[in-house]
Amino acid sequence: MVDESTLRLSLIASIFVVSLFASWYRRDPLLDAIPTVGFSDPILSYLSAIRYKVYGPPMLKYGYEKTRRGLFKIATFRGWMVLASGPELIEDIKKAPDDVLTRNASLVEPEHTLGVTDDDNIFIAGITRSKLTRNIAATFKEVRDELIRSLDASIPVRGDDWVKVPVVETVQRVVCAATNRVFVGTPLCRDQNYLTMNINLVINTLKLAVLIRLFPKPLKPIVAHVLSNLSSQIQQGMEFIRPMVEERFARMEEFGDDWDDKPNDTLMWFMSESQGVDRSLRGFARRLLMINFAGIHTTSTAFTSVFYRILSDPECIEPLRHEVETAIAEEGWTKAGMDKMHKIDSFLRESMRVNSILAVSRLSLRPFTFSNGVTVPAGTSIAVPSAAIHMDGEIYPNPEEFDGLRYAKLRERDGDAATGHQATSTSAEFLTFGYGRHACPGRFFAVNEVKALLAHILVTYDFKFEEGKQGPRSFIIDSVRIPGKANVMFRKRQK
Repeated sequence: MVDESTLRLSLIASIFVVSLFASWYRRDPLLDAIPTVGFSDPILSYLSAIRYKVYGPPMLKYGYEKTRRGLFKIATFRGWMVLASGPELIEDIKKAPDDVLTRNASLVEPEHTLGVTDDDNIFIAGITRSKLTRNIAATFKEVRDELIRSLDASIPVRGDDWVKVPVVETVQRVVCAATNRVFVGTPLCRDQNYLTMNINLVINTLKLAVLIRLFPKPLKPIVAHVLSNLSSQIQQGMEFIRPMVEERFARMEEFGDDWDDKPNDTLMWFMSESQGVDRSLRGFARRLLMINFAGIHTTSTAFTSVFYRILSDPECIEPLRHEVETAIAEEGWTKAGMDKMHKIDSFLRESMRVNSILAVSRLSLRPFTFSNGVTVPAGTSIAVPSAAIHMDGEIYPNPEEFDGLRYAKLRERDGDAATGHQATSTSAEFLTFGYGRHACPGRFFAVNEVKALLAHILVTYDFKFEEGKQGPRSFIIDSVRIPGKANVMFRKRQK
């Protein structure tokens, strides 16, 4: 008997082969006028698509330098990706209405992996801007308390002894707990099974997205249906939040929109603001999964990358500690204290510059004409080569060099105009969080959480790589840089 997993793999392989042959015949003459990095031939372009997966950064750099301030294209398994490398063309993309270019072309295929709709995107972005961001200061104490609680459990230091800690797994769990202190509150944010479910969601979604992105749009729902376990994940989420939702609905029925101990968390915001079918147990669970994916993945990746950088340059630890202690002496453990940590903010922004996503993409829903007169057909991925821009020596002096204080120095130089150098700032020259009205709305919360976590670790622990070990290399999954795994030694800080 052939087992179910073998049948699934055979079906996926068959679909892939059919889609591969079918795509050989797809070619739009509008694209012929755009220079190509790699092969232009419909069949040979698949070799370029494979090469892009392995050598994405140098291919982007080559195209960026060859067609400076112009357009170039690269073949991917999803079709052609047209990249705009000049500021005027980037502004064209920024200004394009949503019915011409999608809000984004997410690398995790959220409509297939997480069941995300346009309504979900609009709703969650609105909640993030209007509730989550505006409550950063109000919820800071709870987030920090959860960070400390989770770190104490994950890093069991005793006396002066060093303990070995797996960084990636530990950071994911700490970030998940602290983030869910704001998403669902206590005690659920401390339920290890709930945390595990959300962490597994991140891992499984990334893996599934890699497979789905190999197929053309008409076949993606089929592949997702065969491989996804989203329904069971939503069902799990429903059971976790059921008691809370039922209790809160009872309170809303009794007291209306306000009562003395009304929770100030994302679940409550969902319950107050949702309409129609999404104002249900299933709707709340589904959207909590979505916002958890975004929160855990972005924040844990950003923290791990900058932490590895600090570990690789131990001489920077004491100046950073001094900054934390000075800021806390003035403002306490508050958001205002985090805002005064300019060096930590600079280290984080520099880490995001050198570890950025390879390209920030949108999808053309209709033919799109750039200001230089070039038209791109509907269905084409239109992107900005952010990794190449972030390594442009005309924008960033010595771009290959990691300078943790790069932006702190610029803030000192520019005075009142320094806001453009903050970790949360976006521009056509810094694209880690996107650019324009569709820039990541959760970046303010994520950056604040990373800074709080890093500040606490700096003043609480000594840390170093294992003897004889160095920082692991990052790897790239479909344009996203993922930090490698490493063990780090921790002990109580020696005064």
